[in-house]
Amino acid sequence: MRFRVISTALAAWLFAAPALAQPAPTAADWRTPKADDVLVIDTNKGRILVEMTPETAPLYATRMRELTREGLFNGLTFFRVIDDFMAQTGDPENRGTGSSSKPDLPAEFQFRRGPETPFALAVDQSVAEVGFIKSLPVSTQSMMLAPMTRDGKVSGYALYCPGVAGAARGEDENSANSQFFLMRQTFPRLERRYSAWGRVISGLDVVRAIKIGEPVPEPQDKMERVRVLADIPEAERPKVRVIDPAGPWFKAEIARARAAGGANFSACDINIPVEVK
Repeated sequence: MRFRVISTALAAWLFAAPALAQPAPTAADWRTPKADDVLVIDTNKGRILVEMTPETAPLYATRMRELTREGLFNGLTFFRVIDDFMAQTGDPENRGTGSSSKPDLPAEFQFRRGPETPFALAVDQSVAEVGFIKSLPVSTQSMMLAPMTRDGKVSGYALYCPGVAGAARGEDENSANSQFFLMRQTFPRLERRYSAWGRVISGLDVVRAIKIGEPVPEPQDKMERVRVLADIPEAERPKVRVIDPAGPWFKAEIARARAAGGANFSACDINIPVEVK
């Protein structure tokens, strides 16, 4: 028997819907994430789905896919978890000093955005544009500058909102390997300092339920099994759909969030409903 799971974000929106002018999303407002870009992280606290964004960190997204398929993450603990910050894992030694046998990766703190990049505008700040690449909030230079650049693109970086997935590293900016973290809250100080390779689209409540500590006291919560969605047999594969940032419902949600937030509005305030069946 299949059960329909509605994310915390969607549930919150549905329960608040009578007080909003925003209608329910229609079938045309949803998109289906690419199965090869979704990680299914089953923990002892519940399931987390992370949509990877190779558009912003192609090397680390590839590394996450490779290590997942090699089974490296299965059984690893969340060894460092800070309540209003993030949950860190991915260390084969479960203490923050280990890594995979693969070479460290160069920093991907910023990315290049071109006309082909699937970017949905949320706020035009004249010289900068804030928006979304899939579910990941980003800020880039204005595309009006693109014709003046050598590659016809502009620079951008991810915004560290709740759920954003980042690559952990040491003091060396080019030392990211297998360790990663999932944001529990907004933390702008990480922007342009850590490679952002995706975002939790379902299970943020699970991330926030993970036991905290530096280090986390025993018994530590752990990732029991991590898989790429495309590798899960069709009969048991979760069916996932996410609100399309390029669609009309999302544009209306941006306007609603901007009106509600006023001068304090942030891209982190924008709801991105998801359905998992």
